[in-house]
Amino acid sequence: MMMKDLVVKNRSYRRFHENEMVSADTLRSLVNLGRLSASGANLQPLKYILSNTPEQNHLIFSCLAWAGYLKDWHGPEEGERPSAYIVMLGDTRIATTFGCDHGIAAQSIMLGAVEAGLGGCMIGSIRRENLRNTLEIPEYLDILLVLALGRPLEEVMLEAGVGEGAVKYWRDAAGVHHVPKRSLEEVIL
Repeated sequence: MMMKDLVVKNRSYRRFHENEMVSADTLRSLVNLGRLSASGANLQPLKYILSNTPEQNHLIFSCLAWAGYLKDWHGPEEGERPSAYIVMLGDTRIATTFGCDHGIAAQSIMLGAVEAGLGGCMIGSIRRENLRNTLEIPEYLDILLVLALGRPLEEVMLEAGVGEGAVKYWRDAAGVHHVPKRSLEEVIL
């Protein structure tokens, strides 16, 4: 697959075939892509928690918020939830700030997921203290992102944004998720 195809196919999927497991080896290979990505001053302060069991996935799911623009939707129903998660952490013993390291690593992981036939969603809306307590995450690890992963159940379509501020994603009556994008002319100054 060409790079542009990977980027276009790499959408924020929020509904999955929950019963289709993502193997521990697949999760490890995805984290390896993050490990090999650029890191500010090459400090490499990111750490990861991998989850692909229904029990641990349920615990992580309960600490997340989903799709802020979809006010009447509170996240995927049972059977449509992610079958794996990667919790991205910043080790404060290595660095005090993490700049864009976790964004770079997350994008590498998500592009690798697309290449592997998976999809996912980078989630920053996390009840961090609940997740810390639930997974017994030490205080020296900052919770940065949670990557939800699985085989996508939904269709996500890109479309041209219409005018200033037309950036809110939405779902149509058939459940297709629409994501407006600004034009190239609008973003190049």
